[in-house]
Amino acid sequence: MVSLFVMKIAMIGQKGIPAKQGGVETHVQELSARLVENHDVVVYTRPWYTEKTKQEYKGVRLVSLPSFASKHLDAISHTFISMLHAMFKEKVDIIHVHAVGPSLLTWAPRLLRPKTKIISTFHCIDRQHQKWGFFARVMLWLGEWSQMKFSHEVIAVSKTLHQYAYEVYGRNTHYIPNGVNQVQRQPASMITQQYDLDENEYIVMVARLVRHKGAHYLIDAYKQIDTDKKLVIVGDTAFTDDYVDELKIMAADNKNIIFTGFQSGRMLEELFSNAYCYVLPSESEGLPIALLEAASYGRAVLASDIPANLEIVERCGESFRNTNVTDLKHKLQAFLDDPERVQELGRLARKHVAEYYAWSDISKSTNVLYDGVMNGAVPAKRPVLELV
Repeated sequence: MVSLFVMKIAMIGQKGIPAKQGGVETHVQELSARLVENHDVVVYTRPWYTEKTKQEYKGVRLVSLPSFASKHLDAISHTFISMLHAMFKEKVDIIHVHAVGPSLLTWAPRLLRPKTKIISTFHCIDRQHQKWGFFARVMLWLGEWSQMKFSHEVIAVSKTLHQYAYEVYGRNTHYIPNGVNQVQRQPASMITQQYDLDENEYIVMVARLVRHKGAHYLIDAYKQIDTDKKLVIVGDTAFTDDYVDELKIMAADNKNIIFTGFQSGRMLEELFSNAYCYVLPSESEGLPIALLEAASYGRAVLASDIPANLEIVERCGESFRNTNVTDLKHKLQAFLDDPERVQELGRLARKHVAEYYAWSDISKSTNVLYDGVMNGAVPAKRPVLELV
């Protein structure tokens, strides 16, 4: 889609691109790589995540700026410096802020550079995540409030968040979901050599290893099942080393539980492509990209019954009661006992996400919103009751 305006757009809040792990980073990567066809897109990166010397990704300009690389100060310090750079060095038309933590500073451009438009994306209710203490949760709540109060327009990546924003803040957001690409399944090769894995011989979970993702529930349930299939957990720490150590202690007595650490590229493609099924036992989500990715590879998906997960699995997968290890065990056993049903659910999942969660459609919707913000004709927001 050709835009009415060629705009200069700054993406702020993400750690960087190319994405290593994290839904926000994947979202920014896929969106910016498409928006650059019509606009000048700047993505701000953090030197500990993206090499400082990397200045371009698929036509997107990368600007590396420093941050205080700690659990509590990394995001907000980088956001502050990036906003100053975007306002006064780049002089951008739109600052697109991602996530509620960085949105704590959405007031700054409204005050310091009023002609710059602020769009923010509501990715998830971060203060619900167990890794945060009381003070951090208060700050994340303030970021959530600031996002709703000071952004010219707010995007919600799920129907659940769209409804939440309306009920809690009276803010009617634009529902533009996370997405996936059309993918080609890859035969097992690298995973066989490195981890002795083959097609349909393992269950997989791909996620950051943080407590609210629920890997401990999955390990507990898996250890109570009699199966020859292995459990493969793909992901790494996110300032959560103690939790990762806890998971590895839980799994120490079972040689069929494999931790691969962070994976990307062909290795990750093979891990998705050849899994028997994908499990996501998370307690809190916005709209999980890894769940969409598993579905795009034609994998049957089993997820906790939180609202964000149900938006996907109600139509093309199965759910279990959130945090309930016994129910997870029974549902996983049912998957293992019925391979024909698992195969059919995988086909249905692939078709569903291709129809409703294509990045090409998502970038077009975002582009329309950008145009509307700049020319004063913002597209109509769909009512909550129509979406949910």
